[in-house]
Amino acid sequence: MLRTIEFLGLSLWLGSDIFLSFVVAPGAFSLLGSRDQAGAMVGFALGRMHFIGVVCGVVILAARLLRTRTFASLAAPGALCVVLMIALTVVSQQAVSPKMAALRTQMGSISATAADNPLRMEFDRLHKRSVMLESGVLLAGFAAMYLLVRELGAAA
Repeated sequence: MLRTIEFLGLSLWLGSDIFLSFVVAPGAFSLLGSRDQAGAMVGFALGRMHFIGVVCGVVILAARLLRTRTFASLAAPGALCVVLMIALTVVSQQAVSPKMAALRTQMGSISATAADNPLRMEFDRLHKRSVMLESGVLLAGFAAMYLLVRELGAAA
């Protein structure tokens, strides 16, 4: 049961990240009336996804700890990938997203702000950092899934 919880937590986290990145964000930018509205919606969804991801990560690690009954299991490669996922998510949510929101408020409209405006340039830089952090979470998640499956095969 605990191993199932580990896989379920990781699957939910990866699925939500993929859904946001490849369905919600592109859909918002193609369907909503303005890029500013789409960005606000994606930002809202990203905050919720980050919360869900951190909860999933804690549940994964707790289930692993209860299953193995040893703190050494948290140093296994798959568990370390989950720890990395949590760390990247927290950095994105606590350090990058609030700065982007503050810049969005200062500019009023991102799409109406000139690309060479210092506020817009900083926003674009932070957006790239946000995308890099989310990509890191996704790659670490794929690695964690591979490592957890490999670990399961080795135990059988």
